Amino acid sequence: MNSEPPAALGWADGDDAGLLDEPGTRLARVVIMHGASADVLLAEPSALAELNVGLSAQRDVTPVAGDWVAVTRESAQIVRVGARRTTLARPSPDGRGTQVIAANIDTILIAEPIDHAPSPGAIERMRILARESGATPVLVLTKADACPDVEGALAEVALAALGIDTHVTSVVDGRGLAELRRLLAPGTTATMLGASGAGKTSLLNALLGTDETTREVRADGQGRHTTTTRRLYAVPGGGAILDVPGVRSLDLLGSESSVDEAYADVLEFATRCRFADCAHERDAGCAVHAAIATGHLDEDRFARWRRAQREVAYQIRRTDYHARQEELRVWKQRSRGQRARFKRRH
Repeated sequence: MNSEPPAALGWADGDDAGLLDEPGTRLARVVIMHGASADVLLAEPSALAELNVGLSAQRDVTPVAGDWVAVTRESAQIVRVGARRTTLARPSPDGRGTQVIAANIDTILIAEPIDHAPSPGAIERMRILARESGATPVLVLTKADACPDVEGALAEVALAALGIDTHVTSVVDGRGLAELRRLLAPGTTATMLGASGAGKTSLLNALLGTDETTREVRADGQGRHTTTTRRLYAVPGGGAILDVPGVRSLDLLGSESSVDEAYADVLEFATRCRFADCAHERDAGCAVHAAIATGHLDEDRFARWRRAQREVAYQIRRTDYHARQEELRVWKQRSRGQRARFKRRH
């Protein structure tokens, strides 16, 4: 097997070096899955060769786009999937588990257009997904050339982007592209999250220096090109970009810590409440509602925090029996505390 994995395909120091020792195999990276087969890029010393391979019954896990795999030289089958450094996932459609979308991502570019009013809620939700994956979220505000008030748009998303890097970009005038390219260093892999029409494909083409898939935008702002497959691109002079289809569902898959990180300002107020089990429902001594009343906390952002908490808790309950029992115990304890306080006041 090739002893020097290609940084151009995003191989990082933390990737599964054990793949290099598989006898009779070649190192490859999965580009897209087709049921029982996969398109991969072979890490050949002289060129990056694309090959369609089958899935061996001996493989240890079903691969996804972004996985590093060992491919047999003779039968062209994936026989081993490397350990994953990061996994971008969402709840599975059947509600019985999770669906891994991509693997081994270092940076997730959250694409949000600002030619119309940007959505703080969408940004907050996507950064939760990104942080939960283990990758670093970066906010990329697209279509800045069509925005009449860039500073106003930045102010609108300031809290949603709290604590993460933000880049204002335009593929029309080239704004912000140089800064983004510096994020795509050799040995790193990035992907983009964002709804259809967010400008992901145009941004990808600009970063790659190609316009093969760029088409005009409809009057309603939706791009005529829609990404329907997942592909891995080597960035000239840099690492790799994994092109993932537009996220049609933003059902959250995360943890309490990922939600708290996205709403750090709300959490700060919540920690000041008089009672540790405060439900933030206008309880006595609730610092959250006091902050809302004085204008120090946006009520809509607080509502989104509560909604994100409920969604994440729901997804955990669906797949984890012990989590369901623990949440029941917490709610019973909270209810007893509230009843006791009510009795003391009356």
